[in-house]
Amino acid sequence: MLDAIQQFFQRSLVEPESRQGDAYTLELASAALLCEVMRADHQVSEAELSTLRHLLRERYHLGGTAVDELMELARQEVEDAVDHYQFVSLIKEHYGYEQRVELVRLMWQLAWADGKVDPLEEHRIRRLADLLHVGHSDFIRTKLSVEEERQST
Repeated sequence: MLDAIQQFFQRSLVEPESRQGDAYTLELASAALLCEVMRADHQVSEAELSTLRHLLRERYHLGGTAVDELMELARQEVEDAVDHYQFVSLIKEHYGYEQRVELVRLMWQLAWADGKVDPLEEHRIRRLADLLHVGHSDFIRTKLSVEEERQST
């Protein structure tokens, strides 16, 4: 597992759009939390995988291969992790409040990918938002905002 992560970072850092050292670690932590939301209802749909791929590509400006590798590493990390602490603590340390709110917004977008939000997904997002120290009002605001966007499309 560690070798796979190191290989991913080494290959990605060689690309022209190289990033600062801890950026990929933050991307992996964010992707892992998004995977947690996707797995919350014990059913991962093709729509959710496609949405996760799109969110990671847009948010982190990654190419197709890098996104696929990041998704696989995140999935493996989530399966191997005992809890969310390693991901949450890294994000809280490096992301400002608005970036954490934006991550919660991405969680809602992923939860809506299959056309409905399962109560288990909502519970997981609520729990992660609390761990990220995102206020309840921002948790609700992002939820309603994403719902509204979904209804208008």
